Amino acid sequence: MSPSSPLQRQIIRIGQLHPWYGDLLAQSAIQPQACELSELPLMTSSLLEKHYFTQQTRQEAGLSVYKTSGTSTGVRKAIYYSEDDDEKYIAAKAASFREWLASGGSNDPERRPTVIQKALADMGTGHAASTALTIFKQLGWQAESLSFELPIEEHIAKLKAFRPELLYTMPSILDAIVTASGEPQLLGIQKIIVVGEIAPLEWQSNIAARFGIEPQDILDTYGSIEIGAIAAYSHELGQYVIDSGIHAEALPAEQIDDRFEPLQANEAVLVLTSYVRTLFPAIRYVTYDVVRDFRTVTINGRERQCFSCIAKRIGTDLKHGEKISLYDIESVVHQFVHDAELRVKLIDNKLAVHIRSKSLQDEMLVHIQHAIEHKIGDIGLMIQNRILEGISVTRAAENEPLERGAVKSKKIYF
Repeated sequence: MSPSSPLQRQIIRIGQLHPWYGDLLAQSAIQPQACELSELPLMTSSLLEKHYFTQQTRQEAGLSVYKTSGTSTGVRKAIYYSEDDDEKYIAAKAASFREWLASGGSNDPERRPTVIQKALADMGTGHAASTALTIFKQLGWQAESLSFELPIEEHIAKLKAFRPELLYTMPSILDAIVTASGEPQLLGIQKIIVVGEIAPLEWQSNIAARFGIEPQDILDTYGSIEIGAIAAYSHELGQYVIDSGIHAEALPAEQIDDRFEPLQANEAVLVLTSYVRTLFPAIRYVTYDVVRDFRTVTINGRERQCFSCIAKRIGTDLKHGEKISLYDIESVVHQFVHDAELRVKLIDNKLAVHIRSKSLQDEMLVHIQHAIEHKIGDIGLMIQNRILEGISVTRAAENEPLERGAVKSKKIYF
């Protein structure tokens, strides 16, 4: 390996910024100047909780700190960005948005690029939310933001008053906007960017139709506070394309932790190495996200890594969670009803799917239940083997409040 390779430079840089990482390599007799990526330790949650999340508060000038959910020790995660980390993240996101808009969202030469003058960020807390206005302003747009903590009526009022052509939000917030607005196509939104939660293609298609736009007018992005921007969905390729500043690995679940059961043949756990992050040790970082159909393709003469979808997340704190794909459940439901908001619960080994939809007929419930049991192999097998008792599919009343997480709502509730 050349001493000047991006990986080697990153290993040395991370070892300097995080001395415990250099010590870890030394204990394993790993030479940073001459090692392969596969020789390096996996950056698991237990390793991060032991070293990174227990570090003393950093005091360097110009730092940004983002706090997210707690660790198993009860300590809230504090994830740091240097000024350089933030600048590179903002530049990468701005370039991704600009490229998508310039293409009209597809490879169709008849689709003209949409001219954006106003953009609204309506999402949760965290890194994506805090940097959204900066990204918009770099792109030359008039930009405003809205707190997810406000009542949904205030979200609708803001959209009607500001009239943005582009909305940047989370899928669960978008679901609430669509339901509350009644006629979302009248809001004048022409482009939608989503982040933070799963966005199955069936859901994207249904949402686009309700706004009077095409599925290509929705850009689904995937990222994390730890890594930053990771991937964005290409409607042309039918794949999520991983950012060029990241090298991805797709590993068997049991290689991450021998307590995990094997995944399906086309599934693997996504492990990421960033060549641009510095204040987070992003070398072989285990996301615990399960992706499908991981591959390398050639785009415009360059090799790019990609995958077809994020199926689920695995973790030692989820009972049967590694077997249940929220992506698949949502995909099935959205094949039956175009306006579904749903919550998935796992209580006492019984899977419950609760759906709110104006177009849902009572006789559809049994068909949705049958489809989930028979189209999603893992769930059907768990019922057959009596690991799960069965599935309950029920409808929510029109004004019934659905469970909400502190920020994200599209998750399995235990």
